[in-house]
Amino acid sequence: MMFKEIDDFLKSIRLKNTGSKHTEAAYFRDLKQFYDYCLNENIQDFKQVDLPFIHNYIHFLNTQTRLGLKSTSLARKLSSLRSFYDFLVMQETLEYNPFHDLSPIKKKHHLPDFLLFDEMMTLLDSFDLSDSESYRNRVMFELMYACGLRVSECVNLKISEIDFHDMSLRFIGKGSKERMIPFYPSMNDLLINYVKHVRPSFKNSFKHDIVFVNSKGDRMTSRGFQYLLDKSALEAGLKRTVHPHMLRHSFATHLLDNGADLRVVQELLGHANLSTTQIYTHVTLDRLKDSYLKAFERAKK
Repeated sequence: MMFKEIDDFLKSIRLKNTGSKHTEAAYFRDLKQFYDYCLNENIQDFKQVDLPFIHNYIHFLNTQTRLGLKSTSLARKLSSLRSFYDFLVMQETLEYNPFHDLSPIKKKHHLPDFLLFDEMMTLLDSFDLSDSESYRNRVMFELMYACGLRVSECVNLKISEIDFHDMSLRFIGKGSKERMIPFYPSMNDLLINYVKHVRPSFKNSFKHDIVFVNSKGDRMTSRGFQYLLDKSALEAGLKRTVHPHMLRHSFATHLLDNGADLRVVQELLGHANLSTTQIYTHVTLDRLKDSYLKAFERAKK
């Protein structure tokens, strides 16, 4: 019965079309984990869950990793359960949602990690443009950096969403929001050559409109992107791990470093709230303070 209620909730999300497949999968993982915990604690009905039980569950979640669960991950899991219980109340399965009695989880704001401009150029200059796969990697990584894309947006980008004449991308991003992002002429040249001459060299690439394909001509996956970026960063001699979102972080940080307006950066990143973009100002301010202190230390000598 309990699992059927979870299934009914997921079906309702699907029917309302309120989330992506990734969102639905996240809901399923969060609810399945809670369901398993309930069974282990001899809970046979979601009606038996009360606030003390929820606190015990939070403690359980925090013991699952050595350093505890990230506050953002915990907040997401509890949000999934709160939505699920709202659904049960709406279905008149329950009279009250105990998750509304929980105090909000305080999120710790971690400053985004990014590449310095010189590091970014070292990475981009390391590719052999006479090799098809190496050329694709250069274009793929530079486009993500040049346009501040999320990795999901980059690997799902279609040729039809590129305007070579206006040198811009136009696509539906996170939250079903249309994004229009310009890029510079040299990026346009790389893209044109890739689409016209390099991409067709990958077999089966003609079967679809996805820009970035793997060696078999199938669409590039987020995992494949991560693997190639790790490998490329190592071969370029970068002394640290580079994850895909660092390219997006670098885009925002470098724009603000060079005087871009915060609201323009917000629009380019596709952030719904300015507060999400403002975290990058802390990065640039910290670097400004560091340069200031170093300059004064040199002046004192």
